[in-house]
Amino acid sequence: MDSAELLNLLGNANRRRILKLLAHKPCYVTEISEYIGVSPKAVIDHLQKLEDAGLIDSRTDDQRRKYFSIARNLRLEVRVSPYEFGTKSAYPANPEFEMPSCRHLSIDVGEEGAGNFHDLARELEHLQQLENELSLAQRWVQARLTDVRDRIDSGFENGDGRLYAELVSGLANGIDTVPALAREIEAPPEIVEEALHRLEDDEVVERTDDGWEIV
Repeated sequence: MDSAELLNLLGNANRRRILKLLAHKPCYVTEISEYIGVSPKAVIDHLQKLEDAGLIDSRTDDQRRKYFSIARNLRLEVRVSPYEFGTKSAYPANPEFEMPSCRHLSIDVGEEGAGNFHDLARELEHLQQLENELSLAQRWVQARLTDVRDRIDSGFENGDGRLYAELVSGLANGIDTVPALAREIEAPPEIVEEALHRLEDDEVVERTDDGWEIV
């Protein structure tokens, strides 16, 4: 599901409360109804929407009681700055994903524990600390992104700086053709092409066989 659709889905307070409850344990409709204080019919409607989105799944026990639980991990990010507004959803990386492949990030991965309770508790503590540090790093990066875009913006006259900042940001994200950049920043293609040529004159970007890239 598109991240914007997920954001709309989770905009409902009762659905968020349902997910919070299911994060603790699987529940059936009556339990959920009593917990959030709405009718079973309304709960079923919320559960159906969450299940259609792939956020929860269900199973039926021997007494034919249907239990609902969270289906998978999901991270939903919302970015708001003077230069962008957007949402991004991310699912857990493949277990074979290697952190050293992230060349801009330095993390001491270490060896996996032997699996006893003590080792797992230590690893849990380490990962929670790492999660907190990554959250702080994301906030720092967001602040620096805004600062750098402000400086790019101030480097051009006639209010064109924001356009150039958006183009450079798009190129940094791998959007490297005029039509794609025009769609990304919602500007006419001819304006985008003219701006790219000016950036080329300033030796900020250069043309490639397939499009454009930052020098």
